[in-house]
Amino acid sequence: MSKKFPNRILMVCMGNICRSPIAEAVMRATIEKADLSHEWYVDSAGIEGWHSGCEADPRTLNVLANHNIKYNNRARVLLLQDFEQYDYIFGMDQSNMASLKRMAPQDCKAKLLLLGDFGLKPDDRIIEDPYYYVGEAPFEKIYEQCIIACPNFLKQARSSQIRL
Repeated sequence: MSKKFPNRILMVCMGNICRSPIAEAVMRATIEKADLSHEWYVDSAGIEGWHSGCEADPRTLNVLANHNIKYNNRARVLLLQDFEQYDYIFGMDQSNMASLKRMAPQDCKAKLLLLGDFGLKPDDRIIEDPYYYVGEAPFEKIYEQCIIACPNFLKQARSSQIRL
């Protein structure tokens, strides 16, 4: 990871092939659209390493491609140093958040946040794991949640409402 970026975001889900790649890709597209790529670095990781080194789920890639977003990262597992190298680490659901809080060192630099807390309605703020569902509809829902949450986070972060 380059040190030239003043702000670093890590999107985290269980295996890093469904939710966190969509969130990573949407956040990058949001940052590019705002012409802030020089200020922000975005990556993703999984709490579990089951899929490390694998491409994102084909349904993830299809949904992103349908929205003209390119994605070619490979899954990786969350590392202890991520808690020091990133400013913001986002979980997708309460289980992810519990795991992040349990794994974080006491002197954790990163702010641990639930992505759905940024602009989503209370009953829609959990970004559900779509892995065991058939079809792309649950992946499309994740995309829709991310296109609301990512710009809302960026707007709040830029206005210093959630600075560390």
